[in-house]
Amino acid sequence: MKAVVLAAGEGTRIRPLSASVPKPMLPVADRPLAAHTVDAAVDAGADEIILVIGYEAETVEEHFGSEYRGVPVSYAIQEEQAGTAHAVNAAGEHLEGPFAVLNGDNLYDQAAIDRLFTECPAVCAIEVEEPRNYGVLSTNDGVVTDIVEKPADPPTNLANAGAYAFPAEATEWLDVPASERGEHEITDVVAKVIDQFTVTPVTLERWMDVGRPWELLEANEWKARRTRGARRGRRERRGPPGGQRGRRSGCDGQARRPDRGPALIRSGATVGPNAYVRGATLIEEGATVGNAVEVKNSVISRDASVSHLSYVGDSVLGRDVNFGAGTTVANLRHDDGDVKFTVKGDRVSTNRRKFGVVVGDGAKTGINTSLTPGLKLDTDATTTPGEVVERDR
Repeated sequence: MKAVVLAAGEGTRIRPLSASVPKPMLPVADRPLAAHTVDAAVDAGADEIILVIGYEAETVEEHFGSEYRGVPVSYAIQEEQAGTAHAVNAAGEHLEGPFAVLNGDNLYDQAAIDRLFTECPAVCAIEVEEPRNYGVLSTNDGVVTDIVEKPADPPTNLANAGAYAFPAEATEWLDVPASERGEHEITDVVAKVIDQFTVTPVTLERWMDVGRPWELLEANEWKARRTRGARRGRRERRGPPGGQRGRRSGCDGQARRPDRGPALIRSGATVGPNAYVRGATLIEEGATVGNAVEVKNSVISRDASVSHLSYVGDSVLGRDVNFGAGTTVANLRHDDGDVKFTVKGDRVSTNRRKFGVVVGDGAKTGINTSLTPGLKLDTDATTTPGEVVERDR
């Protein structure tokens, strides 16, 4: 079965991290977010991957190439971001026979994807507390009987998780009219399949839609732990070990072990002496963590630098960020409430008691800068030495 992976979106809710990198290519543990989805499809038996690309398309193509883990890779261009059915329709010329569709910015448990590929036609679902924010499935005797998009009065708490196995006939039904939101919805295609076929609900144990910066942290918290076991023995390290082995893997021999891990320090990263790296921290290739720096439960992207005597907690730093010496990130409110963050102009709760800052590519802080919880620094933003930054910039 071919697998269509949707990876054309920019990710406006996760800005500024997506200013130059498409959301599906943001780092989650040892690979881009979309690579976890592609790996799930390959492990489930996909015989070809079709990546639907658009925003910063060359970044996706450079990573996956024409073959990935021995499986052929094809590309379809979605010129306009006009909905999920529109995206799948862009891949129509590559489709023949039954096919699967997965979102490149979602994480799925492998067992469910394995079952999805054997139960065609099928749709993945997960029980949620607030189904009004999702497409909602109705079932009867192990069969999907209906799907409705973001209903005001949900019939069940079974949310559509954005993974489907379609019969070959569905290729003729992809050109659906635009919804009230102005998008061509894949749920309209699913509804037609439900009308004409017996559709199996495949329940996920765990699933995650990565749409906002703190969800990228959560994704790393999930996948870093799995990576720790799967990649044990390779040169990338789960936290900086001591001795000569640490120096060979790009970690200074005096760097301290993480207390609760699993930190993942990629090959080519540098961690200075007396640094303390802990929690589910990811330090990407080319990143530098200086002398006596503490990094806790954060993502330090490629070629970013955190200079000596700094503290970074529960934060995401984009590419080529430079934190001046003594930069301190505050990640906890004095009232102990959930930290809020600005998403598309609205201040919303992260539902996290601890959350630091999100820093766009190329931003720089002056020495001894203090950054308050829930702060956003845009691409190429700067601060002055000794500044206390309390508002987004």
